[in-house]
This record gives sequence, C-alpha cells and structure tokens, in this order.
Amino acid sequence: MTILITGGAGFIGSHLGEALLRDGHSVLALDNFDPFYNAAIKRANLALLAQWPAFQFVEGDIRDKAVFEQIFSKNKVDAVVHLAAKAGVRPSILQPAEYNDVNINGTLQLLEAMVQAKVPRLLFASSSSVYGNQEKTPFSETDDVSQPISPYAATKRAGELLAYTYHHLYGLDIACLRLFTVYGPRQRPDLAIHKFAHLALENKPIPLFGDGQTRRDYTYVTDTVAGIRQVLDLPGVGYDIFNLGGGTPVTLLEMVEALERALGRTLEKQFLEKQPGDVDQTFADVSKAQARFGYAPQVSLQEGVQRFAEWFYTRPTT
Repeated sequence: MTILITGGAGFIGSHLGEALLRDGHSVLALDNFDPFYNAAIKRANLALLAQWPAFQFVEGDIRDKAVFEQIFSKNKVDAVVHLAAKAGVRPSILQPAEYNDVNINGTLQLLEAMVQAKVPRLLFASSSSVYGNQEKTPFSETDDVSQPISPYAATKRAGELLAYTYHHLYGLDIACLRLFTVYGPRQRPDLAIHKFAHLALENKPIPLFGDGQTRRDYTYVTDTVAGIRQVLDLPGVGYDIFNLGGGTPVTLLEMVEALERALGRTLEKQFLEKQPGDVDQTFADVSKAQARFGYAPQVSLQEGVQRFAEWFYTRPTT
C-alpha cells in the first residue's frame, strides 16, 4: 500500500512511518514544521525515514488544498493516517482560533481532497481528551462526549463529526482512533515525561499541577503504532471509533516515581494549581479494539519509561 501520514515528521508519525516502511509499504509524510517546538527535532526524525527508497516527504500545510491536490495527483494513495494537528490542551486555551483553523479546517481540506481524488480510507487521530471530565471509568467509545473542556478537545470531537459526515455523504471508510497519552523515544519535548527528564538534567524542579493524584492512561508508542497498523490491515470499517490506550492508568506521582527509577535520580517536585482544561483522569476501555482486531498493549509503564530514559541519555542533541 501507499500511505500518506499527515504530521509524518512528528513523534507518532515518524514511528508509524518506520513501521510501515519495514513492512514494505510506501510512505509519504506531510509536515509543515509548525514552530510549536524546534523543527530540528522533526528533521532528525525525517532523516531516519529517508533511509528507505519507498519514502517521500512533502513540506506543506494541511489547510492548503493545493498541497493535497499535488500529492494525490502524483501518487495513488491507498489510505491516509491523519496525525497532523495543533496539539496540547493548555496552549489551545490561549490560541483557540488557531487550533480551530488547523484542526478543523485542515481536516476539512483533507476530506475534500480525498473525495476529489477518490482516496478510499482515512484513519483520523482523535484524542482521549474528547471524554472530558466524566467520572465513569473506563472510558468507552459509546460514552457521551458532548462536553469537551478545552478547545483542543472540542476540535478533536469536531474532527470525528466531520469524518462521519464525509463517510455518510461519500462512502469514505473512516476509523477514528482515540489516542491516550502516547510516550516513548522521540516524544514531543513539551510533554510531561520528556519535559521532566530535561528539567532533571538541569537540576530544576518539575511542575506538578494539582496534588499529584490525577491519573493518565499512558500508552507506549509501539503499542499505539501497532494499533494503527492493525486498523490499516482491516478490510474496512465503514465508520467506527476505537480507543487505543494502555488500559492501566497511573497517578502523576506514580509516573514520576517510574521516571526517577529510570533516570537514576530524585526529582524535586513543585506543586502548582491545577490548570484549566486538564481532566482529572483518563482510562481507556480497549475491549472493542481487542475484539475487533486483536489490539493488546505490550509495554508496561515501568518498561516504557526505562526505554525512554535509555533513548534520552543517548539521543542526539538539537
């Protein structure tokens, strides 16, 4: 297959690209090097992918329909994995219009281009944030997700709704994948595990928002990528939604303890007020994905954080 990965130079996108190339697929990566973090990090990711002859990179913005017209006119694309988005809950509160433009308008441009080019399949990267601050756990795909508590979460839910509309109108085969706190080597530097590791090296305190008892369902990146690949291997889903999580939530303090063990140092903790838009917990019910395509997370938090630490201490600096 030939697969387009939007956001293909990023953390999850580059891991997915590597896995697909190893499987013998052709991969096109689209990325615009958004200044949210140092573009050199993404360029280093692309250098890993460029070792395969079946890899192509296109620099461009998902809001630019001409970019998709160029890609689809020159390549017979079998499926799109749509990872590109403005990411992060807290920044979305400060830049709601930008998040709306990129995450909703960009997704709309992609869907329109897929219809015009008759590209049949889309895997849309949604987020656990769509579940909001509900108390029921674990989170199931059938839960009410009508109360997102951040602009980022609202844009991800809007993307799911747009995807359904284009499935209904044009018959696109679409799977919405609700991802739960993905971490591992090459993780974005603004995310907690990576950010805390940097602060530890600089002997600076790590900021913990709230009392440390908020819970997250951390998912190691190879488990997320395995789930995406399993969905790509399905003959078709029509329109469906799947949780891709680790299924074993831990508290913030438990995550910090695992990171301390992996880094071999104690982290100075600075407790701060809980931030607007942050949810109290995430917890994926992955039974649907397990039943439908055999999704089964393999990497525990302790093992995953250890792998991250090994990468962190040996990574090229940018």
